Amino acid sequence: MEKKKPIRIDNRIYLIDGFDLGKPERTGTYVIDEEELTLVETGPSPSIKYVKEGLDSLGFSLTDVKYIIVTHIHLDHAGGAGLLIKDCPNAKVVVHPKGERHLINPKKLAAGARAVYGESFAELFDPIVPVPEDKLLIKGESDELKIGPECTLEFLDTPGHAKHHFSIYDPVSNGIFTGDTIGIRYDQLIRDGIDFFLPSTSPNHFDPEAMQRSIDRIKDMNVDRIYYGHFGMTKKIDQALDQVSNWLDVFMEEGERIFSAGGGYAELATRLLYHVKEDLQRLNVPHDHEVYYLINLDMQVSALGLIDYFQKVKM
Repeated sequence: MEKKKPIRIDNRIYLIDGFDLGKPERTGTYVIDEEELTLVETGPSPSIKYVKEGLDSLGFSLTDVKYIIVTHIHLDHAGGAGLLIKDCPNAKVVVHPKGERHLINPKKLAAGARAVYGESFAELFDPIVPVPEDKLLIKGESDELKIGPECTLEFLDTPGHAKHHFSIYDPVSNGIFTGDTIGIRYDQLIRDGIDFFLPSTSPNHFDPEAMQRSIDRIKDMNVDRIYYGHFGMTKKIDQALDQVSNWLDVFMEEGERIFSAGGGYAELATRLLYHVKEDLQRLNVPHDHEVYYLINLDMQVSALGLIDYFQKVKM
């Protein structure tokens, strides 16, 4: 993989591409250049080499890093935290209270991901390194973290995608780092002039009502920017949140229909992909566009979460 320079969002925030799944513009690590150098998300362990290269190209050393914040502890966002913290002696990993034990002992987390990704697990996520307990900093609803003279980050409990999920409000940019709780932004479509956002309903904590409350909460904040875990920043706040909310309804309707008829996740994933392709074809996106590799994967994982949800509520 050839080196890619970090994306400069403004004069204090950068985005390092972690080449998750071996693909560009999938998962990234944000760098907030404040007095206390802060990273948001690590990506999985195979992304850590890109994070290190990106920091070096920005003129930072690993000893400069003071905080490594993970929005939630799914491996594509926090799987590399243990590996990265080993080389950041002055840093703490900031995590939701419900995620703490999984970073200390990631065996259960790894087993869940292995069940989803099967034979691809090792290539995508190994090694899974525990984070020492004394390297963790727990932040919950309304907690704050001062990282600069004029920058105090605020943490918001935003479940829906996962119970161990928070979002981070940055007052300087009036922006919010949202992980997966309000969905995915497909950067691959931006160069075609299309802003496209889908919810992420992966197992096993997916809760549609909590997700919609998180969407509504962020909408009420009147932020100027949303920083996505997947991938990049948007200023089109209303469009992004409305799209995700509308697609969440589609996902739920299709999921309930197929589950009630006795169908499984494979059938549901196919139907969700059909709906997405139909929508994108109306926007003149060709059927062989590179974005479909990621959307296809996302629909499979989202279908798993939807079926898991309906199994729980219908029992």
